[in-house]
Amino acid sequence: MKNIILSLVIIFFTSFAYGQTEIVPKTPFTKTYLGVWLVASEHCLEVARAMPEELYSYKPTALSKSFGEQMVHIGYTVELLTKRYVQGMDVKPNTPDASKMSKAEILEILENGLTYTTNVIYTIEQEQLDESCVMYHSGNTVSRAFAFFYLQDHMTNHRAKANLYLRMNNIQPPEYTW
Repeated sequence: MKNIILSLVIIFFTSFAYGQTEIVPKTPFTKTYLGVWLVASEHCLEVARAMPEELYSYKPTALSKSFGEQMVHIGYTVELLTKRYVQGMDVKPNTPDASKMSKAEILEILENGLTYTTNVIYTIEQEQLDESCVMYHSGNTVSRAFAFFYLQDHMTNHRAKANLYLRMNNIQPPEYTW
């Protein structure tokens, strides 16, 4: 959350320096989407913080990702997918190894990924949102604006798994509010 707040402060002062008095995304879509994204991002961080560091390596089956891997996957891929599908960049996956990271390092990756996407929500132009992109796994062609829904769905999928990991360790997950 501190990185999200820091990014908002930077955007605020940059906007102020250029004569804008209000920090708002540039498009009607991103103005509407921002609130949903920020709530989902904060909830994801709350889930990550709820698991004790000694249980970040917990996984329910040998084939499952560990809790830490789920969090790294969210943080790393939210930025990767934003670059690929929303911004149209040619990026290749290179996921960090969660098993060699502390909880603090994993939280930093998660915060950085969420902050990256938050900054894009604030700064992306309508023309770019209207462009099409092809989704890698499905082959479907969608607008770059629609790709934001894919990002959130992907985050929600892995966050839900992490919630289950908390419950399996008798930890009450943070309450989801909207």
